[in-house]
Amino acid sequence: MARMHSRKRGRSASKRPHAHVDLSWVPLSSEEIEELVVKLAKKGHKPSEIGMILRDEYGVPLIKRVIGEKVTRILEKHGLKPEIPEDLENLIKRAYRVRKHLEFHRKDLVAKRGLGLIEAKIHRLVKYYKRTGKLPKNWKYTPEIAELYAA
Repeated sequence: MARMHSRKRGRSASKRPHAHVDLSWVPLSSEEIEELVVKLAKKGHKPSEIGMILRDEYGVPLIKRVIGEKVTRILEKHGLKPEIPEDLENLIKRAYRVRKHLEFHRKDLVAKRGLGLIEAKIHRLVKYYKRTGKLPKNWKYTPEIAELYAA
């Protein structure tokens, strides 16, 4: 699959275990995994970090395959859901860094174009998340909001 704003193809990645493979070899039970997810979220880890920690340190390949729920659903069930989705937060932080760069380097036209592309992605994601109910209908992206999430 090609990238959104370039003519390049995607990166190759490691392969996940097949869906029909039995995961009885996982060392932790589903209750223990859920407790670990909640504990790591209370420490301040993001959902993707929680998945990597459980994979690397505890030998849990896919939380959804073992428990039957995604990490964000588990966090939502325990009242630890992040206020905005992680991918949107990462894009907002990236746009903030580019804006800070442009304050000092006003003639960097490549960075200006990049900022436009990043903000276009943000607006598309916001529209999707409003439609699916993950963001409130009155939520709007502004550079001031970017400063709040980047700090």
